[in-house]
Amino acid sequence: MHQMSNQSEQLRTINVGIIGYGFMGQTHAKAYQLAHRDMFPCRLFAIADSNIQNIQQAPNAGNIETEQQDVDLSNVLLFENARDVLLHPEVDLVSICTHTDSHVELAIEALKAGKHVIVEKPIAIETIDVQRLADAIKTSDRLCIPAMCMRHWPAWVKIHEIVKSNEHGNVRSAEFHRLGSQPTWSTTFYKDITRSGGVLRDLHIHDTDFIVHCFGVPDAVTTVGDPLHLTTLFKYPSNSDYPIHVSAQAAWDHQPAIGFQMRCTIVFDNATLDFDINRDQQLILHQGDDSTAIEVGILSGYDGEVRWAIEQVRDGINQGSSYIDESVIVSHVLDAEQQSMTDGRQIQINL
Repeated sequence: MHQMSNQSEQLRTINVGIIGYGFMGQTHAKAYQLAHRDMFPCRLFAIADSNIQNIQQAPNAGNIETEQQDVDLSNVLLFENARDVLLHPEVDLVSICTHTDSHVELAIEALKAGKHVIVEKPIAIETIDVQRLADAIKTSDRLCIPAMCMRHWPAWVKIHEIVKSNEHGNVRSAEFHRLGSQPTWSTTFYKDITRSGGVLRDLHIHDTDFIVHCFGVPDAVTTVGDPLHLTTLFKYPSNSDYPIHVSAQAAWDHQPAIGFQMRCTIVFDNATLDFDINRDQQLILHQGDDSTAIEVGILSGYDGEVRWAIEQVRDGINQGSSYIDESVIVSHVLDAEQQSMTDGRQIQINL
């Protein structure tokens, strides 16, 4: 556990700046203002966006519905230039919600300016760039975490707890599905696979990250598909401590009318845990002939990640260093998946 140097942050409201105010920037803004409503010591202080003059008309559509509320911009400073937020002396925490190819440079600049940072996923397309941010974080006493929202999604937090508890026996299999149409916000960016990383780096990354989070680094991966639709099999050691079958499917090639599908099923020795974001009862535990819904509340993973970060800064605690190390590992696994998809063979992972 690493103590942050500025203990005075515990005594005052944490001022938040957001860089980039497209769909994800708005999502972060709503999460911060909901946290403020729920008595977390933060306030949305500043936003920077190159299109700041049209900020009120910014698109507000994504693949996952969050609590509906307008962002109150009446007391928020608005800038065109990111540096106006990064260098503002009253900004404590910055959310970087720009296009992927600007993440690392902005995050490093924010750290150098003494800001805490939440940087949207993927951190970068190339593993070498993820490692570059990891190296910068190691020389800083600031919190800097990737916005891997599924690690903070209440239902998925519960799934991880149940997996790690072994209360229903070992995991036998785990299947993940994350399916929808290509994002309609910033379409030029998402259609450029060299910048967005396609479905592998932008969408499927959530499941690869969570699989590594739950089960560790796989021995090998086999991936089939293309930049719009893929399926990966994750191979683990052949003993009872690891699942015999782990798979994840991700797609951007569905028609918009079908909506967004996010599901996972974890089969234990003595139970089956099933999640579906489109059900009223999203998380259900099945045991024999009985099925029990697990209450997970209404907050999203976006709410969870910003509240976790606020608590870290408020309490002067930095438990985020392992996040970036795991992000480097996940990027290596994604590299292997890309190689497998390209070469048509299983790829061993040696880290």
